[in-house]
This record gives sequence, C-alpha cells and structure tokens, in this order.
Amino acid sequence: MSLTRLFLASLAAACCLAAPPALAQQGAKPPTTDDCLACHGDPSATGANNRSVAVKPEAFAASIHSQSGLSCVDCHRDLATMTELPHPEKLQPVNCATCHEAAVQQYDQGVHAVARRTGGNTVAASCKDCHGVHDIRPSSDPESATHHLTLAGTCGKCHQNDEVVKRGRIAGSDVSRFQDSIHGQALSRSGLVSAPNCADCHGFHDIKRKTDPSSRVFRTTVPETCGSCHEGIELRYAAGVHGTALRKGNPLAPNCVACHTAHGIVRTESESWSLQVLKECGSCHAESVRTYRDTFHGQVTQLGFVRVATCSSCHAAHDIFPKEDPRSTVSDARRVQTCGTCHSGASASFVKYDPHADRDNPERNPLLFYAAKFMHALLIGVFLFFGIHTTLWLSRSARFGRRGPRPGPPDDEGAEA
Repeated sequence: MSLTRLFLASLAAACCLAAPPALAQQGAKPPTTDDCLACHGDPSATGANNRSVAVKPEAFAASIHSQSGLSCVDCHRDLATMTELPHPEKLQPVNCATCHEAAVQQYDQGVHAVARRTGGNTVAASCKDCHGVHDIRPSSDPESATHHLTLAGTCGKCHQNDEVVKRGRIAGSDVSRFQDSIHGQALSRSGLVSAPNCADCHGFHDIKRKTDPSSRVFRTTVPETCGSCHEGIELRYAAGVHGTALRKGNPLAPNCVACHTAHGIVRTESESWSLQVLKECGSCHAESVRTYRDTFHGQVTQLGFVRVATCSSCHAAHDIFPKEDPRSTVSDARRVQTCGTCHSGASASFVKYDPHADRDNPERNPLLFYAAKFMHALLIGVFLFFGIHTTLWLSRSARFGRRGPRPGPPDDEGAEA
C-alpha cells in the first residue's frame, strides 16, 4: 500500500473512531463522493487479488452520473447503511435497473444476457463493458464509448479480440470487415453520423441472434432494417420478384445481405463490385450465368473489363420482374429501351440478340444448336484428318531414315568422262 493511501485510510479510520455515535444513529448521512475518493482517488489503490479499485476523480466528475448530481452511494446502495469506514472488501453488485429499468429489461432479452445467464459465458458484454464504469458519458458526447462514431470500436473490443472470440465462440472478423466497408469508411473517414453503425442494424440493448425471428437481422427482417436508411431501395425491392418471394416464405429468396453481404459492403460503382456481382447472381442463377459467360458480354467481363453489360444492366438491380411482366426491363415492350442505354442505335431487330443463348439447348435456339454441332464435327474431323496424315508421314519418314540416304544423280563432270 502506498504512503498516500495508508495515510488516507488511517485518517478515515480515525474519523470513524472519533465519532461512532454519529454514524450509528438513525438517519446518519451516508459517505459522500469526496469521502470515497479519499481512498479510491489514489491511482495505486487496490483491492482483493491486487485488483485496482482506483477511480479517476476528473473522469467521474465529467461523467453523466456526476453531472446529474448522483454520488457513489446512489449506485453502491449498500454503502448508504455503512457505519464504519473503510468499508468491507466485497460490496453488492451495482444494479443498473434501479434507474435504467427499461434498458435493463431489453438487455435481459438480448443475446449477451442470455449467454451470461444460460451458458455461464462471463465474457459476454454487460452494461459496463459498453458504457464504462465511473467514466460513463451520454451517447451524444463524442468522448462516449457509445457515441455514434465510436461505437464500432467499442463493439470491436470483444468482437475483434482473439481471446474473447475463442472463449465466447462469437464472430470475430466482422468488425474489421465493417470498418473497411462503405459504411465503416463513412463513419471513420468522413465522420458522417448519418452512416449506420453496429447498433443501427443489430439494435442497442435487445440484440438478438440472426436466427431469431425477432432479430433486426433475421433474413425476412433485413430489408426493413436496411430500409430504415435506404427507404427508396426497399420499396423497389419489395415490389420486385425477390421481395415478393421473400414475403411468401421462400427460403431461397435473396435479401439485401445475400447480394451486398452484411458487413463488407462496397460501393456498387466500384470495379470489384461490378465483377463480383456476377458471382453473387450465379449463386442462385447458375444456368443463366453459364450461358451469359458464352456471350460477348460474359467473355469480356472474364477478361476484367467492366464497361459492358452485366446482370443488373439488363434486369435492373432491385425492382426485378419476370420477363412476362410489362414492368420488366427485359419485357418485349421495354427491351429496345434497355439495350439502348448502351447501344444508341438499338432497334427491334437488334434486340432479338439472345444474351443467354445456349448452344446445348435445341429448343431455345435450333440454329445455334446445329451450328455448334457442325462446328464440333468439323473441328474433330480436321484434327482427325491431319492427325492421320501426320502419323503416316512420320511413319514413312522413319522407314526411309533407316535405309540411309537415297543415291542422287551423277554430277556433270562424271557424265562427261
């Protein structure tokens, strides 16, 4: 124990011994914040197992609790009835529900509380892990751990900590991906408070697993969650074939994160997205992507060029409709307009081009099917003919090579002699 702490503890003990009746009498005043900081204000103050019990006076003074007029005994309720100082080593746990009942009730329904309550998972976040202990500030304060711009870093203390991830069996890489995403960059680089952080998607206190139907990130709820910022896109998606299928309970219907991912979202204007989106569409529409790859458009994208039509260029991105629907961008009525966005001279004859022509399907395009069969036969025939020709030529060359060189005609001098 430091000399300062020893002196303060002795002073506190002397005060208690000097006036025990005043503390013991009915209605005695509880210890003030200054009384507590007399010991806990020492940076070297430690408790059981040499654990630090120090409190920074300036941090507590700037906290929302101190600014609201609360003192130590308002949270540490058992100190209000203490008749002797210093107090016992073990105090009752602080009950945040005393003031924050609604928030605690929401937390009790969330994944963190369930993990602590049912699985004995002590690494799951509690109130102090997110808000702090004695230095709690309002979320509107830029210095707060729960401020809109700093919340991702607060979540990352657990979800980016290898030891916590291993012990708690939780997702650990998502925070890094989020920080590199368009949303994370908007927060950290641009300082946009309108950009979503972790809580905007997962909730604040009542965070649920994505497999929970009441979760904000449950597969059927994701469009509504994303729509809280992207309202116009949500309306278009809801009217399209994907949104309709999702509402009808189709487990294979894609939602926002199926195409854009959950945390590693990038700008759709980027080249990486333009090339990657083909793979995303192909995860459901494998046959369409296969036939697309056989066309000029698909082969150019395989070379890494992005200034060419991809899936969304023709079918749209969110308000996708069946081909038979007049609202579809590939319907008979709108196909000239759609192709015209790239090909200014597009006409009714031009749009007869089949962007998903399948050379293996005689029903879709018989001419292409038989032309492809002819080309295959021609190719095989050419290789077979020249293969036989080369084999015979090599055989003949080898036979004459073993006999030695053939005698040539006599020279002119020998002929004259």
